[in-house]
Amino acid sequence: MNPLHYLWIFLKASLFSTGGMGNLPSLHRDLIARKWATERQFAESLTIGQISPGPNGLWVVSLGYITNGALGATIGAIAAIVPPFIVLLIDRAYQKIKDQPAVTGFVRGMSLAVAGTFIVIIPGLLHTSGFGPRTISILAASMVLAISGRVPLYAVIVGSALLGILLR
Repeated sequence: MNPLHYLWIFLKASLFSTGGMGNLPSLHRDLIARKWATERQFAESLTIGQISPGPNGLWVVSLGYITNGALGATIGAIAAIVPPFIVLLIDRAYQKIKDQPAVTGFVRGMSLAVAGTFIVIIPGLLHTSGFGPRTISILAASMVLAISGRVPLYAVIVGSALLGILLR
């Protein structure tokens, strides 16, 4: 297996995920398709990642080691570490230019675009998820109980879920 291609697969999965095990689907698809990993190797690496101390996303180091030895572990570690450093570099650059009128305008415009996207998408999501009077009632009751602090939050969550199942 080509080490640069292997690195690209791991790095791409880490760059386009939200952390933790968010890179699992991408890695699974790419490595299984190339026969560079097996289902068992994924299961083993996830198990090692879960029982090991430290960040949840470091399971990729185990996957790298299991599938490609020390070089694979190094590639997995690099792929897990590079995205946060990129975010830090972007933040550092942003801190230097954030007060520029063009940047301020861009951020405002992007915020409005995101808000507009939510306004368009959320009604469809609510409609397909069965949002209606029952779910509004469960939501209201859950909020009242959670804000009151008299009921533990986990009990509110479990109770709301059970009520949602029963009233379905």
